[in-house]
Amino acid sequence: MAPPVTLRQFEYFLALTQTGQVSRAALQCNVSQSSMTIALRNMEQALGVPLFVRHARGLHLTDAGERFVRHAQHVMGAVERAVDDMRAVADDLHGEVRLGVTETISAYLMPAVIAAVAQRFPNLRIHVVERDRAQIEQGLLAGEFDFALAIVSNLTRFDKLQYDTMLRSPRRLWTHPDHPLQHAATVSLASVAQADYVLLDMDEHIETVGKYWGEYGLQPRVRYQSGSLEAVRSLVALQQGVTILSDLVYRPWSLEGRRIMRRDLSDAVPTMDIGGVWRKADGLSPSSETLMGFLRVSIKALAQS
Repeated sequence: MAPPVTLRQFEYFLALTQTGQVSRAALQCNVSQSSMTIALRNMEQALGVPLFVRHARGLHLTDAGERFVRHAQHVMGAVERAVDDMRAVADDLHGEVRLGVTETISAYLMPAVIAAVAQRFPNLRIHVVERDRAQIEQGLLAGEFDFALAIVSNLTRFDKLQYDTMLRSPRRLWTHPDHPLQHAATVSLASVAQADYVLLDMDEHIETVGKYWGEYGLQPRVRYQSGSLEAVRSLVALQQGVTILSDLVYRPWSLEGRRIMRRDLSDAVPTMDIGGVWRKADGLSPSSETLMGFLRVSIKALAQS
């Protein structure tokens, strides 16, 4: 009978998927490299499948490893939610909170977040309105929202708005598994600029791309531009180009069931920072502050699941 897989092994496995190197993962988990190597080897033996392909530059996930990432994230996310639930003081919030959200957050976070809030605060009604960033800022200043969830790195009215960053989602290169950039020793923006690029036109992403590419005096060779993330995902999976997007919206498979892989970039690329935003002059009501704290934990757990 195979030995059970432990939570510590799940932790080590996820750390290694994030860093790609045993030395960095061991440092992140505050253990020795030998301890991490043994734990991961035991994990592979317990599962009966290899999770990583080892090479001179580090590690790559196998097909089984890619599948197991999602399970590991669900497990660790469930543990964190369970601990938070046990530590939490029962809250009986009433009334209504008016919440503004931007497109990316509405699509990838809100359905699960709303369900979690409804379970935790059954007597609290949340009125959610999806708008673009500029309209969210205007609505906050006009008092239309109690607070909002937005990509805070895109905010402009720092003079009158305050924010709390809840999640920093790294941006990485997405490619087909056989793309040459997947097998390069390192991947810089200059090397990505030589490949056909699929550009997402959503939630001010084009402006963000222009800023960080412009800092290096580069621009992507855009072959396709789309407002549909699923279209971008499919084009990458069908070898029509590469893209750089955040881990929050990453999925290892396209709608057609084709695989998509990620690579870290050697150049510094800004994270996608998501947070709560409110008007400085008003502050947060007790209900909004309690809800904000719950959303902070929920969003972090969802991003890991």
